[in-house]
Amino acid sequence: MDQVLSDYVAKPRLEAAVLGIFGVLALLLACVGTYAVISYSVEQRTREMGIRVAVGAAPQAILGMVLREGLWLAAVGIGAGMLSALALTRYLRSLLFAVTPTDPLVYTLVAAVLALTAFAGCYFPARRATRVDPALVLREE
Repeated sequence: MDQVLSDYVAKPRLEAAVLGIFGVLALLLACVGTYAVISYSVEQRTREMGIRVAVGAAPQAILGMVLREGLWLAAVGIGAGMLSALALTRYLRSLLFAVTPTDPLVYTLVAAVLALTAFAGCYFPARRATRVDPALVLREE
């Protein structure tokens, strides 16, 4: 009986493992992509941030500005992803066991993990933006 049960759940177990691996890779790619986009944005706006610091902006204000912009983009992406997931519930129903495709706890946890990933991807470029030396930036041009 154990062998029959093991054979019966082998395919769903393999599908779940493959989807889990792809999910972790997608999360890692999302973090690296967010970091790259925000880092590029910070690099393009270095002069602006240097002027802001020279005029008297606090480093926390620069940090908050960069984080706010990055997390706003992440929130829009998370919202679009959640709506897409809700639209694909017919397909998801066949892949889930003991969880409904519209389970609010799952959606909340996924949104929280993605928000933390986006925060991690935005935080390090934002910290680098706070260390802009206004004298060097203004001397460049």
